[in-house]
Order: sequence, then C-alpha cells, then structure tokens
Amino acid sequence: MKILNLYAGISGNRKLWGEEHEITAVEIDPKVAAIYNGFFPIDQVIVGDAHQFLLDHYKEFDFVWGSPPCQKHSQMMKATRHNIADYIDLKLYQEMIFLTHFFKGLFVIENVKPYYKPLIDPTAELDRHYFWANFKITPIIEPTRKSLTKMTKEDLCKWLCFEDFPNVYLNGNHCERQVLRNCVHPETGLHILNCAIGKFDYQKQKQLKIDL
Repeated sequence: MKILNLYAGISGNRKLWGEEHEITAVEIDPKVAAIYNGFFPIDQVIVGDAHQFLLDHYKEFDFVWGSPPCQKHSQMMKATRHNIADYIDLKLYQEMIFLTHFFKGLFVIENVKPYYKPLIDPTAELDRHYFWANFKITPIIEPTRKSLTKMTKEDLCKWLCFEDFPNVYLNGNHCERQVLRNCVHPETGLHILNCAIGKFDYQKQKQLKIDL
C-alpha cells in the first residue's frame, strides 16, 4: 500500500510495518524528522506541516495514519500543577471529517483520551488512545507497562523497542521523554495496519469481481 504517516514523530506506530509498503512520513520538527529518517531510511521523510500536506496530497495514498498533537486534548491540560488553559485544537476533528467525506482510501486518526467528551465518537479505544477510522479495529492488549509518567527514558526505550535513542526536547519542553511518550506502541501500530490491510484486500477483491 501507499501509506501517508502524518505527524510522524519517531513513529512507534510504524516500527513493525516492514519494508513492503511505500511510506511517506510528514514531521514538522527537523530534529525529530532526522531521527525518523535514521530509523526508517527507505521511507520518504518530509519536514513540513502535516495538516496542509494532507489537504494537498491525500489523493496519492491508499492509507492515511494521522497522530495530531495531543497536548491541547490531553487530560494533563486540566492538571492543576500545569496552570494552563487553552482552546482545543480543532485540526483533530477537521481531519476526521475531511477524510470521511473526501478520501476514497482507508484512514485512522489517533489521539490520547481527552479531558472532555469527544466531539466524534471513536471507532476504538486501545489502552490510553482513541482511534477514529473508516474500518473495523479489533481489540488488542498492549504489552504491560507502568504509568508513562513514572517510566524513565530507559523504561520507555525498552518498552517501545528503540535503542540508542538521543535526547530530544520538543517545543522548549525540558523532558527528554516527551517524544517517546507520544508514541503508539509498535504492536498496536502493526495490529491497526493489519486491520486496514484486511479491509483494503477485501475492497480490491470486490472491485475485481465488479470489473469481471
């Protein structure tokens, strides 16, 4: 499949996807994009605005995975120790609605469970994530872990199967674990891709019968 991996980060979700797919990753932070490129050198990595890239290029892909920034939806937004108040980022819902009505392929949008009732009901809930998709996502249990806030960088690297991971600080955040905490576990990413492939293969077989 031709896959578009938006807001790619270091891409725990992509880690077990293998090399048989044609993958384009979009990440706005050059430092993070460089790490992604080191992990997945066969992918095309674009440093840029994933939201705009989706609008400009959605027709070129069979499957879209999007993981928009979660900070303005996260339950930590309401944690009193942060003393932060802000609007939610509606790009999350804009992309769901856009893909639902204009994209002919398969898509999944991932985010953390928000501090509010989601404006659109998720397709699946896996561990701490909600997923919105236009195909069925069957249940899966992620490998056991401690609370993410209690995991050291070494704990997170081991849990996500990333080795020799450099310190990266996002948007002035002084926590080197943030980029790791943003990851979907690789086994969950593979499971969801396999669910999409099953739907993709079914659609191709159905179209072949129609053509015959």
